[in-house]
Amino acid sequence: MSATDVELDITGMTCASCATRIERKLNKLPGVEASVNYATEKARVRGDDLDPADLIATVEAAGYRAEVPAPPAASEEETGDPETAALRRRLLISAALAVPVAVLSMIPVLQFENWQWLALTLTAPVAVWGAWPFHRAAAVNARHGAVTMDTLISLGVIASFGWSLYALFLGGAGMPGMTMSFTLFGAPEAGAHEIYLEVAALVTVFLLAGRYAEARARAASSSALRALLNLGATSATRLVDGREREVPVASLAVGDVVVVRPGEKIPSDGLVVEGTSAVDAGMLTGESTPVEVTPGARVVGATINVGGRLVVEITRVGADTELARMGRLVEEAQTGKAEVQRLADRVSAVFVPVVILLAVAAFVGWLVAGGSLELAFTAAVATLIIACPCALGLATPTALLVGTGRGSQLGILIRGPQVLEQTRRVDTIVLDKTGTVTTGRMAVTDVLPAEGVSRDELLAAAGAVEAASEHPVGRAIAAAAGSVPPVESFAAHAGLGVQGIVDGSAVVAGRLSWLRDQWSVGPSASGPDLDALAERATIVAVARDGQYLGAIAVADTVKPTSAEAIVRFRRLGLRPVLLTGDNAATAARVGAEVGIDDVRAEVTPAEKLEVVRALQAEGRVVAMVGDGVNDAAALTAADLGIAMGGGTDAAIAASDVTVVSGDLLVVADAVRLARRTLSTIKGNLFWAFAYNVAAIPVAMAGLLNPVVAAAAMALSSVFVVTNSLRLRRFRAEPSAG
Repeated sequence: MSATDVELDITGMTCASCATRIERKLNKLPGVEASVNYATEKARVRGDDLDPADLIATVEAAGYRAEVPAPPAASEEETGDPETAALRRRLLISAALAVPVAVLSMIPVLQFENWQWLALTLTAPVAVWGAWPFHRAAAVNARHGAVTMDTLISLGVIASFGWSLYALFLGGAGMPGMTMSFTLFGAPEAGAHEIYLEVAALVTVFLLAGRYAEARARAASSSALRALLNLGATSATRLVDGREREVPVASLAVGDVVVVRPGEKIPSDGLVVEGTSAVDAGMLTGESTPVEVTPGARVVGATINVGGRLVVEITRVGADTELARMGRLVEEAQTGKAEVQRLADRVSAVFVPVVILLAVAAFVGWLVAGGSLELAFTAAVATLIIACPCALGLATPTALLVGTGRGSQLGILIRGPQVLEQTRRVDTIVLDKTGTVTTGRMAVTDVLPAEGVSRDELLAAAGAVEAASEHPVGRAIAAAAGSVPPVESFAAHAGLGVQGIVDGSAVVAGRLSWLRDQWSVGPSASGPDLDALAERATIVAVARDGQYLGAIAVADTVKPTSAEAIVRFRRLGLRPVLLTGDNAATAARVGAEVGIDDVRAEVTPAEKLEVVRALQAEGRVVAMVGDGVNDAAALTAADLGIAMGGGTDAAIAASDVTVVSGDLLVVADAVRLARRTLSTIKGNLFWAFAYNVAAIPVAMAGLLNPVVAAAAMALSSVFVVTNSLRLRRFRAEPSAG
């Protein structure tokens, strides 16, 4: 038996209560853990050896439709959602019919003789056809013994329209010359001629408008994922036996070699085997500056070659590519649920039956208290309509949808909604050194020529002989030297150094002890203290024809933005801790350079895990940032694991957040975005709870016209959605550099 994940597309849901109902049904299946998101209309189901057919049957038995989604694919042309278009058409027609009813009902001077019959003619299609989505959903749920928010809406529309029919045909409201006026509050003295046609019509229009706004918001907030999938190239130039042939990207296989010309998109993930260029990865990482690539560099599909011609060997295709992985992470985050949303779902599940009881209590209470039948009816209908907790169900998923979508545009991938709560509580951030605070690439830090030797002369000699070396230290020296003469009779001595003939002279470069023992050359006693320098860098000594030329220090260099990132972490209330397996001197140098006081050096992977747990034992909530296999355990154990996008798959798989660019400044932006998203969710929930708590007693007291109640209820949902959409304006904090 193996645990599997199945995702389903759900259709037929009309409110958050529907999602709760489906989720409850799926979770009753043995060994199944399901999460249903109303905003994304998806269900994520986890269990042992799941059969999608059984899951679909369970959803359909609950009165909804489900299917296994097709693999995500980029579309050349985005087509509109037919359900949203149908909802818009229903809204426009209903509004066109309802406006004259509202005008006639609210302005007595326009009420000609027998106007009420025209109002009935216009209202009937709105109350029946316009409100049909609510009636249909209420009926489906009633057949399964459930009540949802649609039940409240349907009851409110049917009650107001049914009462109007009673008053028109059996009461005095159908008499010629009948007039009525609009009031914000209930009217205890209302006579038996009172009709509620404008309530039935306007309630339907307001709620359809709210649903349409929700549908548009869902489409807008998921556009980031569609845009992500549309980034990929559609064709590639494959190189076979020296001949170029254009093929679809879908036909590429691992090991294929492709040509990427300037201005073209790299078709899939791979390694550069020929050519030098700059690659613009801004659409994936959010970075504006193209990255220089040379043979051996890793490149990612969908990024743009902006420099020279590149030949790339494909290493990943299809669902294994970085772009596909980003899409999955974004979808997973949008489908999951935060703890605050689960609370809202639990409240929504019991809210609807309670509201129906409150509406009945208001109706009976007014009759017992001696109020008129009309007033009792007004209070009951207003209670049904004002209490509909659509805003409550939308509060979390809309903010989560927009926040994670915006994050993907900035190169921040949030694995799931639970990350939001973790990010809010984090007070300590543990940083791996190599590849996180530093570049992870060796570079020349000091050039120390001997007396009578120039800096350029030393670099040229060392660079020429090291140009043939595959060692990272040698490549760093060759890169610093630039253009150098060719080397002959090259030989590498593992762990010691290299030698060769450059312009007819014998040049050796390597460990100082090797030069002394093997070649009998070395610095004079008055030279620089190389032993002290060796504590924080790798020292390469260089000699030519038996003459000592000097030494070159090579070390892993600090990323340009790391120091500024540490300042931002402190501003966010995070205490930075530097963790590394390097020696204490190197670690201290890096810590001092970026402004970290708490530096822990010579730490093994197992000890990294122990450091995280020790900090947690002190009561700290720990975020861990890393990029290597040796960071995976610590990333998993931390309260919040953040992987740098250039790191290993093991680190990324173990993390909660992935920063695609590998820039520490973006880690600070990720924390800000997560906190902003959680703050928006809490603001939404406060509004939804406060609105219902405050409005229900007012409606039960008969102090609220059902039309005003419907408008307020619809506006609360629109407020929550628009408040969530504000997250689309989140911007990365510009660098001070």
